[in-house]
Amino acid sequence: MDTPVPLPFSSTRAYLLEARYEFLRLLRTPSFSLPCLLFPPVFYLLFGVLLGGKGGPVAAQYLLAGYGVFGVIGVALFGFGVTVALDREQGLLTLKRAQPMPPGAYLVAKMAMALLFAAIILLLLAALAAGVAHVRLSAAQWGAWAATCLIGVLPFSALGLWLGTLVGGRGAPALINLVYLPMAFLSGLWVPLTMLPELLQTLAPAWPAYHLAQVAQQAVGVGAGRPLGLHLAVLAAITAVFFMLARRRLVQ
Repeated sequence: MDTPVPLPFSSTRAYLLEARYEFLRLLRTPSFSLPCLLFPPVFYLLFGVLLGGKGGPVAAQYLLAGYGVFGVIGVALFGFGVTVALDREQGLLTLKRAQPMPPGAYLVAKMAMALLFAAIILLLLAALAAGVAHVRLSAAQWGAWAATCLIGVLPFSALGLWLGTLVGGRGAPALINLVYLPMAFLSGLWVPLTMLPELLQTLAPAWPAYHLAQVAQQAVGVGAGRPLGLHLAVLAAITAVFFMLARRRLVQ
């Protein structure tokens, strides 16, 4: 008689397999993987290195923080929002509920996928920043920047998950772009906020990306010195609120 596999091992394997297949699924989807992996490094090369060269190392550091945040937000919003909308529309969520798998494996797999894609983006940006833009940061600053961006996957995964519950698979990309692109610009991820009109500078804290960008800027040494606790509290609140809203819609 075969010896039954212990439950903890079986559960762990289920989480790992779900995460692996989710990552491979999206890596093999060019409409997701190519824009998510290439846009942040290409934009940083254009605006942070070629066009922003006159600003010197400070401009390159500022835009490194901005495009790092831009990259992880895109992965989180599209990785959760579009795929959740498609999975709901195609009945995949219902199928997974009927399978003998841990209830949280679906979301954990998506979170692992987002973190892996975000890590690849950050490695590409770091290579460009150090090798082409000649950004010189201490090991602690590199680590703080990477950790800030990776932790930032959480609030925007929650936001993406909620957006994915609002519309179907066809409407999800348009809805997410309507949120993602204006938020990135108005939060100072592409250009310094000081270059925007005063009204937009005043309204910038209303965007979640602004708070993550402020933390990332302080990590690389170009922040305005505002209290980190405020930005972290806002991001934590966003994570909790949008996960709760998404959960209510998913269980309906």
